[in-house]
Amino acid sequence: MLSQIPIDFNQVKKKGIDMEILRVGMIAELDAVNLYEQLAAMAENVNIRKALMDIAKEEKTHMGEFQALLLEVDKEQKKELEEGKKEIEEMSGK
Repeated sequence: MLSQIPIDFNQVKKKGIDMEILRVGMIAELDAVNLYEQLAAMAENVNIRKALMDIAKEEKTHMGEFQALLLEVDKEQKKELEEGKKEIEEMSGK
């Protein structure tokens, strides 16, 4: 994503703006995780690699914060997330 908002907010209904903001935040955090982990894999300096991996971990926490907020405001998302978890548990036999 790298600083590009992947949605035209002018096309979003007013009641959906907050949910879309949270989703864009989630996309940005996942993009940052991928970027930092890829950079860490290329870094030759151990301290740089460790710092990048630590920052990637913090981005995962931010992702969780956005997800928690989204699940509070989008009940359908919460229901479908739970459905997806059940389907995986059934497939894996857990």
